[in-house]
Amino acid sequence: MGKFDICSFSLNDKIALVTGASYGIGFAIASGFASVGARIVFNDINQELVDMGLKAYKELGIDAYGYVCDVTDEKAVYELIDKIEKEVGTIDILVNNAGIIKRIPMCDMTASDFRKVIDVDLNAPFIVSKAVIPSMIKKGHGKIINICSMMSELGRETVSAYAAAKGGLKMLTRNICSEYGEYNIQCNGIGPGYISTPQTAPLREKQADGSRHPFDSFIIAKTPAARWGETDDLIGPTIFLASDASNFVNGHILYVDGGILAYIGKQPK
Repeated sequence: MGKFDICSFSLNDKIALVTGASYGIGFAIASGFASVGARIVFNDINQELVDMGLKAYKELGIDAYGYVCDVTDEKAVYELIDKIEKEVGTIDILVNNAGIIKRIPMCDMTASDFRKVIDVDLNAPFIVSKAVIPSMIKKGHGKIINICSMMSELGRETVSAYAAAKGGLKMLTRNICSEYGEYNIQCNGIGPGYISTPQTAPLREKQADGSRHPFDSFIIAKTPAARWGETDDLIGPTIFLASDASNFVNGHILYVDGGILAYIGKQPK
């Protein structure tokens, strides 16, 4: 049996496209990739966000490539991939990170709003993945990582569209593995738990009386780790799935949730 080579975790000379990575989880993942040698490419929906991302990467000493692209627009995505291949090179790693959520009770949600969430959270990963797979096949390897969710497994009030999309993304992940695994393409997912980001900050603010926000208390009680996750908690698992260390891991969803999915919760007193 051969010895394990720690260099299998290196992403040296790999080109990684992380969608919607101007900030938040996508930015953390892309920055982590850069720390182990990857060249970073990202997109966002408008130039303002792309410029914000470029500035943030530059502050970390990362020379990222940023592009404006709506990942739900199939024609625009193919043009983006063609441009990246000409200006940077063939994509080795794709992280389908761009996503939205609309917290609306199901019976109050319009079909249009439902379709919008499905379009961004499920159709877009399908579009971007199929745009990069042919070049991965030619190159003889590729890594696709879909940002799934605990809602790929669980339901919750007001997130019917998001849960439907993330459940579908879990199965898209498994199907890409099934269809393209023979070409040395690994497609896996990361399922973040509740992560501390600017978007979730209002849910973690102390109340006027100094007590926790009710939702904050709920999450702490449901998480064996007894804390919210940090974006940095996602970096190591995603580097693993992007690297040669995971070459025989395929069709798997790695939940980075502090143990929520393993835990039934405390018995009421």
